[in-house]
Amino acid sequence: MSRKPLDKFLRLLKATSSGAVFNPWWEVDRRNDIGRIAPIIRRQQLRVYVQQRLGRAKLVVVGEALGYRGGHFTGIPMTSERMLLRNQQNIVAGIKPRRTSKASVCPNGFSEPTATIVWGALLKIGVLPDEFVLWNAFPWHSFEPRRGLLSNRMPNKSERAAGLPVLKAFLELFPYDQVVALGKIAAAQLEAIGVKAHCVRHPASGGAKLFRQQIARIAR
Repeated sequence: MSRKPLDKFLRLLKATSSGAVFNPWWEVDRRNDIGRIAPIIRRQQLRVYVQQRLGRAKLVVVGEALGYRGGHFTGIPMTSERMLLRNQQNIVAGIKPRRTSKASVCPNGFSEPTATIVWGALLKIGVLPDEFVLWNAFPWHSFEPRRGLLSNRMPNKSERAAGLPVLKAFLELFPYDQVVALGKIAAAQLEAIGVKAHCVRHPASGGAKLFRQQIARIAR
């Protein structure tokens, strides 16, 4: 595949939804980022992550929205800084993974429970890192204005609608065999663009065990 479809997709990400929403690929988190270079690092890491899976990934897993412990600082959905820095799963090949949060904010880098569970479950059942790709129905990070950028909230109806073109463009990059929605919101977003998906339990809030069982049945 040529670079044009991927370049077009990355440009599409620039048009952030309005409101309490952070765009990690084009904006600087002035309180928590290492500096102005942070969004450039995250954009590069996302590019490599996606490029590595083009033509190979057959399973697409779609979450609800980007989280501050995950893609906010790595640029890669459902992937935390600790996972990326260890890079044991070869998350981004060909470049040295970098954190973008200040060490003073989180000394060892952020860790996201959902990311750990999703990656762990898929790798455990033998799905190779470049055979699945992770994304979110709402691609940016929606946060609680009163709590600041180190918080998460559910995207509202208008925000979810704004994310649909990006979701559709992302899925067009991959000739997927199966799509898995983590929870009902992700499933509804996929249905809105005409994509049939397996809906599984979101691993958060006590759903990890059921999620692992369901994703294993689908992937196998």
